[in-house]
Amino acid sequence: MNPLLSLLQLSDPALPVGAYAHSAGLETYVQAGIVKDPATAGEFVREMLAMNIHYTDAALLAFSHKATIKNDWQRLLELDQLCEAVKIPREIRQASQKLGTRLLKIVRGFDRGDGLMFPINGRVSSAAPPAPLRHYPVLFGYAAASLGIPLADALTGYYYNAAAGMVTNCVKLIPIGQQDGQELLFSLQTLIGDLVAGSLEPDEDLVGLCCTGLDIRCMQHEQLYSRLYMS
Repeated sequence: MNPLLSLLQLSDPALPVGAYAHSAGLETYVQAGIVKDPATAGEFVREMLAMNIHYTDAALLAFSHKATIKNDWQRLLELDQLCEAVKIPREIRQASQKLGTRLLKIVRGFDRGDGLMFPINGRVSSAAPPAPLRHYPVLFGYAAASLGIPLADALTGYYYNAAAGMVTNCVKLIPIGQQDGQELLFSLQTLIGDLVAGSLEPDEDLVGLCCTGLDIRCMQHEQLYSRLYMS
């Protein structure tokens, strides 16, 4: 098993978990004319990475990765419940659950009876629906640790996956050019490196740090007259 190849597969934007169907509130920002060009697209992506993902998904991923290494099932359950609580907008909460369910199905197929995915052989796979672990960042951290991917690499892959997804959505929704999108993605490397360093030992008291504007736009998305995305 090659941890680098496992990371590339796990963080591949084309991994069939359904992320392409979710804009994480971007569609509302575009329809409101707030995100409208390469400059505002860059502002949106950077704010999402530095404020939303850094204090929520990345922190939960880090805690999950460490809990998996310690074989601490109770901690994993608590983290999943915490993720449920801090994702206030319904669409965002459901998106995390849907992506997590798909990711769980995929990584379950990696287990060949060698104990690689320790809870999947027992409590997760045999539990009555819904499975105890449902949320995407918690399951991503769990899968990465189970596959032998170091935490820093797992965080880098997660941030990159999120950035690539948002850039792709900007290209489609605004729209901006493919070249603009790739230049934006390339420009995020330093930021992602800094965020990874800050996510290795996250402050649990800051998990879910409020992004009021994002939450409001995500809630407004439910009432848009026309929608291309589920969130």
